[in-house]
Amino acid sequence: MAPMADVTDCAFRQIIAKYGSPRPDGRGKPDIFFTEFVSADGLAHPVAREKLLIDFIYGENERPIVAQIFGANPENIKKALALCKELGFDGIDINMGCPDKTIEKQCAGAAMMKNPALAREVIRAAKEGGGGLPISVKTRIGYNKNEIETWIPELLKEDIAALTVHLRTRKEMSDVPAHWDLMKRIVEIRDNMQVKTLILGNGDVADLDDARRKCEETGCDGIMLGRAIFGNPWLFADLPHPPPSPERGRDTLSFQERVGVRLRVMIEHTKLFEKMLGKHKNFAIMKKHYKAYCNGFDGAKELRVKLMETENAEQVESVVNDFLGNL
Repeated sequence: MAPMADVTDCAFRQIIAKYGSPRPDGRGKPDIFFTEFVSADGLAHPVAREKLLIDFIYGENERPIVAQIFGANPENIKKALALCKELGFDGIDINMGCPDKTIEKQCAGAAMMKNPALAREVIRAAKEGGGGLPISVKTRIGYNKNEIETWIPELLKEDIAALTVHLRTRKEMSDVPAHWDLMKRIVEIRDNMQVKTLILGNGDVADLDDARRKCEETGCDGIMLGRAIFGNPWLFADLPHPPPSPERGRDTLSFQERVGVRLRVMIEHTKLFEKMLGKHKNFAIMKKHYKAYCNGFDGAKELRVKLMETENAEQVESVVNDFLGNL
């Protein structure tokens, strides 16, 4: 599951962990969870650190769990990695693809693509600070244009555990289809360099079937799913959306019942957000999920409008109960 700022917080990951693997064998949840990205500079600062640690809360049911960080100061990267190791994370991912201008002003995120030498220095500092933790990188195919022939080899020279490539440039943002035609070449570059780095693809992956198909077609080692998880915590379980309860059978829920299940999970998600993060984060952050949960059924637009006016989980539950009572 892709790391997404103000999306993949601890409450959201707990919902995915619960509904992403309802099968008896426990399979189905993401193979790897990632946290939201956190500033290495902030983690290295004794005062700022206390406010940021809320983003590093995780449960044992989320393992393996990877902490994603960003930053361009090698010394602070080293300190942040030591802290991540102390917190018990299973790996560290360095963001070298975020197009946010505030991040780029710090020479971090996508700005790293403009300074390969610094990017490599940051990776080396992460390895030193992480004390043996696997280090991975998430990046893009280039800044203003396709630069995989130069940028990808620079990262692979540092023998990182995994490299996730969002198959768009920084300039393209998400405004064009992901360039999956480039993935075969990225894998080929890795193979020609004879390194063991896992190559993961990211961008425009609809579901697990699409993910498997892209792996087979391109030869990449795995897929990172982002937007596909919105409103669909059952995605990784490879079940209907949403699935019926086991006692009712696989295909016995009516459309109205399925809507009800989805909205009840939305309420559960909201309550969990309020319980775990209500004292630390603005309730408005939770509302970005409502458009995805409330989609594809009559009255969804009107329901979303009402939900956007809510200020807490109790109000959300009341609005949903009124809606379901009139279905």
